[in-house]
This record gives sequence, structure tokens and C-alpha cells, in this order.
Amino acid sequence: MDIYIETDMMLGEATNDRGGEIKVSFGYQCNGQLDNSSDMRKGIEISTRIKLRRANSSFSCLSGAALSANATLANTNMCNGLIGAEILPTLDSPKSFRRIPSSPSMSKLDMLSSSLQSSMSNLSCPSTPSGTPEYDSFLLKPMSAPSRSEGFLNATEVQVAGGAAGEDRVQAVCSEENGWLFCAIYDGFNGRDAADFLAGTLYETIGFYLNLLDWELKQDLVGDSDEQSLQYFMDDNDINCRIARTGDEDSSMNCFAKGPEQPSYSFNQKVLDSLQRALSQAENDFLYMVEQEMEDRPDLVSIGSCVLVVLLHGKDLYTLNLGDSRALVATHVEGGGRNDKKLQAIQLTDSHTVDNEVERDQLKRDHPDDPATVVAGKVKGKLKVTRAFGVGYLKRKNLNDALMGILRVCNLTSPPYVSIQPSLNVHRISSSDHFVILGSDGLFDFFSNDEVVNLVHSYILSNPSGDPAKFLLEQLVIRAADSAGFSTEELMSIPAGRRRKYHDDVTVIVIILGTKKRTLKASTCL
Repeated sequence: MDIYIETDMMLGEATNDRGGEIKVSFGYQCNGQLDNSSDMRKGIEISTRIKLRRANSSFSCLSGAALSANATLANTNMCNGLIGAEILPTLDSPKSFRRIPSSPSMSKLDMLSSSLQSSMSNLSCPSTPSGTPEYDSFLLKPMSAPSRSEGFLNATEVQVAGGAAGEDRVQAVCSEENGWLFCAIYDGFNGRDAADFLAGTLYETIGFYLNLLDWELKQDLVGDSDEQSLQYFMDDNDINCRIARTGDEDSSMNCFAKGPEQPSYSFNQKVLDSLQRALSQAENDFLYMVEQEMEDRPDLVSIGSCVLVVLLHGKDLYTLNLGDSRALVATHVEGGGRNDKKLQAIQLTDSHTVDNEVERDQLKRDHPDDPATVVAGKVKGKLKVTRAFGVGYLKRKNLNDALMGILRVCNLTSPPYVSIQPSLNVHRISSSDHFVILGSDGLFDFFSNDEVVNLVHSYILSNPSGDPAKFLLEQLVIRAADSAGFSTEELMSIPAGRRRKYHDDVTVIVIILGTKKRTLKASTCL
């Protein structure tokens, strides 16, 4: 299939530093015209409307956009400066997709490992009662998994786009060769450091653990075929399985296998487990670095991020989330009439906040001896989300002790109070599914799930070559301005920081599902 990468600025080309600029805007759109004037050199930003060829996959287009409301500074010295100075610039391309090698000679994880080695001898990792290091980081041990070119996310090159808006981070990585797509939204709070760390490491960490899974499966299949691998299992598994985990409870799983392919069930679970292991690894690495730097920057112990990761591979849509960002799939369902169908929003993620009764009750059960677990609608009176990345002062006493005065949490009786246990889901894409919307919570401050789906659907029907992510942000700005009694121009002229009173940082990704033929069915002109 022929596809085109397009760049699109939204709400005009704002050039001031007052916070009114759309910080991130990228599109990846289908187009039937041919254009052979492409420059495909590695490391060069691909110009607008360049034709690429991609292997068969379950998505045809995507667009992403992010608008800032917070004024924030990131700590570029994290990990000896490599996060801000070396790693993030290679992944960020906020105005277009950029082609980069998939398996560089020195991976980002290797760079981080080398950066930390110089200070290892001066560090003492805290120990658990069993005597093993509390921060069991792969940065401290050799990596023996196969390279990415040999494993699950195998590709010679990938297309990347992403950037920061306020405390939010957004990423999209796709392979035209193999038709997979990785998208992530990291909604930071109390600063951008945790979101920056995730943007600089989590994609690579997920690749490591998926390749490790691939390697393990190959070892199991040595007696059958040297060619079989994780990719083999990905091709035809037919299953829709949801895993939701709360607190220390056992995993609850609802799986509906269609046909005799029960082994696919265990495989899907292994992929989800790999995503969870990658997240836990990233958490350990981040808190390990926080411990190193908290003497100079005690604020790092309070910095955290919500996490939303989507991996679309073939017809399987894997999601991982912590916090209150959401992933929705728009699917046609039977209506009241004989041939009537309507588009319905299906939420693939859970909301991890104290407003969620299930989360609130679980939190209280986890801390039966602490009557002040939830204070004024927040965890320990500090945080509304019950699960998050980072935010170490609500997880470890020594990190809480780094804070002074009223910033410190009183009576941290039984930490951790904020969980790193994600909700995990795998959704089997069907012919009824038309698009997926990912959004940070700022989007849903103004729109319900159904409103978001209906807005995108009506837009792509009337604007087949347009940018639905851009459109959603435009509608949000209109609604936020109306709610505040401003014009959109007045709202957007308010400096970042002060504008947080009227809306949050907002990040949106829209993924159009299906082949070009099926997109024609979903959107008459696409």
C-alpha cells in the first residue's frame, strides 16, 4: 500500500513563547497519488508528502497533536545529560516523521548503561529483606537478548515522531516493512522529568523484553523449526482477552478464544507480561536515578507520569495504562433498525483515580491500618491518580524523607500508596472497528468518550485528507474558551502556566484502522 507522511501545523503558526503554540503536530496519511521525489537518506527528516511502501497491517493512517498549558522545565542532567542531550533529540520530530535506523550500533540502553557505569562504584543500592538489590536494573547487567532486527519489532528502519507539550510527552514509531505501530502518551505531573525519562527509554526497554520473549520462544521451538519465532505466533492468533489487575489481587482474565487456538491465549498473555516487565524495569531505573540526584534536586521524588502505551501488530491491539489517560476504539454496533448501525466508543483502558470507586476501595483495603489513605479526594492528600510511574515519595519512605516541611507526607504508614501495576488489554481488530483514539486526561475534561468518537467520525467523513487529531484540539480550545468566557484568541494568548487554570496539557493520537479498501467503507472519501 502507498502511504504518505505529511506535516501539519494546527491553529495557525503561532510564533510567540506565551504557550499558545501547538507544540507537537504530525500526520501519517493515506494518499492515492504517486510521488517519486523522495529523499530516503537515513537521519534526514522526510519532506511533506513523500511516498513510502509498507507491508500489510491493520492501520492505514494516524495523526498526533499536543497542546501545552503548563510551563515546565525538564532536567537535562538526568543520566549524566544523555536523556536530554543525546537520546530524546534522536526520537523527537514534532513537525513530521523521521526515518532512523531501528538497530543502531549502540542502543539507547547501552548509552545509558555506559553513562551510569562511572558512578556505580559510589552508589549503594538499597536492599530488600532477601538481600537482592531493590533496583534490579538491566542497566547494571549485560543484555543478551537478540537485536531488534532479529526479534519482535524487527525492521531495518523505523519512522519516528514525537515531542513535548508542557508536561506531556507523545511518541509514535512505525515500521512500513512489517506493519507494526507503537504509540505512547506520557502525561507528566509535578514536572516533566518522568515523562522525559519514559520518552527516552520505554520504547527501547519494551523492545528489549519483547525480543527476549522472542528468544525464549525460539528456544522452546528448537525441536520443531529453526525459523519459528514470536512473529510466527503473531500471525493468526484469534482472541480477544482483557487483563485487569488491582492491588495485590490475582489477575482476573476474560478471554474468548474463537476456535481451537487456545495456545494463542498464553502467547497474548506473555506479550502483555513483557510490556508490564518493561514498565517495571523503567520504574526501577528511574527511581534509582532519582536516588542519585535527590540531594541536589529533592523535587524529583514528587515527579511522576501517567502512562498509555499502544502496540498494534497485525490484528492485535495491545494496550497498557497507568493513570487516567484513555484509549478508545470506535466500532459499529447493531442499532434499533433492521439495517441500522451506529458507531460506539469502547474504552480499552481503566481509570486509575480515587474517583473510581473500585480503585478507591482497593486502596483502602491495601492499607487497613491507615485511616488517612484518602484525604480530600487524593491519595494521602497529594495525588488524584492511584497508579502512576515515578512519584517516589508516595512509594518509598527514604524518598519521602528527602522532602522538607509541608511537602513531606506525614504518617507514611505502609508505602507504597501509588501502584506501578498497569491495566493490560489486547483487543482483536475486526471489520467493525474503524479508528482508535488515544488521549491524555485533558481531552476528557471537556468531552465524553462518545463525543470524541462522534467528532472524529464526522470530521473524517467530510475531511478525508484532514487531520482528526488537529480537529479535536481545535474543538477543545473552542469549548475551553467558551467555558471560561473568552474568545479562542484570548484563551490562546494567556501564557503557559496561567492557562492551566482553563485547560490541562492535552495530547491526542488518532489511528485509522484497516486497509485502504476498508477505510473507504468507513469514510466515504478516504
